[in-house]
Amino acid sequence: MQTTNLGRSGLKVSKVCLGTMTFGTQNSEADAHAQLDCALAHGINFIDTAEMYSVPPSAESYGKTETYIGSWLKHQARDRIVLASKISGPGRGMQWIREGKLGFNRHNIQAAIEGSLRRLQTDYLDLYQLHWPDRNTPIFGQYQFDPDKERDTTPILETLTVLDELVQAGKIRHIGLSNETPWGVMEFLRLAEAHQLPRIVSVQNAYHLLNRSWENGLAEIGYREQVSLLPYSPLAFGLLSGKYHDDPTAKGRLTLFPGFAQRYGKPNIPAAVGAYVELARSQGLTPSQMALSFVASRWFAASTIIGATDLAQLEDNIAACQIPLREDVLQAIEDLHLRYTNPAP
Repeated sequence: MQTTNLGRSGLKVSKVCLGTMTFGTQNSEADAHAQLDCALAHGINFIDTAEMYSVPPSAESYGKTETYIGSWLKHQARDRIVLASKISGPGRGMQWIREGKLGFNRHNIQAAIEGSLRRLQTDYLDLYQLHWPDRNTPIFGQYQFDPDKERDTTPILETLTVLDELVQAGKIRHIGLSNETPWGVMEFLRLAEAHQLPRIVSVQNAYHLLNRSWENGLAEIGYREQVSLLPYSPLAFGLLSGKYHDDPTAKGRLTLFPGFAQRYGKPNIPAAVGAYVELARSQGLTPSQMALSFVASRWFAASTIIGATDLAQLEDNIAACQIPLREDVLQAIEDLHLRYTNPAP
């Protein structure tokens, strides 16, 4: 397994990261431990989680994923693991987290980090991420900024100041963003430089064959500012595996949890999925292999976040991330991208 630098952090992370949001709903604690052991055996040292996991988010599933990871982590050599988690922000109506008080202010950040550290049974996180912006932005299937949705928010400078205190206290090593926009990334960078505060090292955004919006503005920022992309959902919630193309009733997150359809139910998606599935199979690849290999091979993708619900799927996905794609296949993907440009933003 290859490793790479995460931004300017000095952290060496595996090119594949284990995503864990199924732990607690689709996977039991024993399943979770088996996946973690499997990932480690394949050279994966990077694990990503979040306080709101498992998904779909609910009061019953809140914190379960971190708890399952923690019961495994306490038996591991902590310095072998690069562990990332996230604090939930406002705007999604999750009243069961801190009674719905989710702004990124001192009280909420301190409460969130203490909860995550306790569940994860560790003294520190290598990477602490803001799961989505505190401010009004289009996220999770929305694609247009709406100024009528403006609300009171915690100033970014205040958020950075609190995160700096956590860095100084040794509770987190580095900070990152998630589901962030070009303006947000640049504002965090600007304020960090102006006030000598921690600099973000990564952004965790959706990136896959149906959503390559990172390339439109954030890729240049990432390159010039040395901020890494951690692409999540490289299979677009299983759509790019081809299973729903073959059988719309196939068991998976989109059929088990219909709420996710807001992101992946847009009109041009079925045609795009069909075209990518056909291309992969015509080249002797499974749709999953082509989709995962494409994301993992992008120059701006530091570590591709993969998830699975069983060990066979996990091993297949790890292997797929390491398959090189021929130039003619990459060109065919570009041709399809021009025909079906970001149907799932």
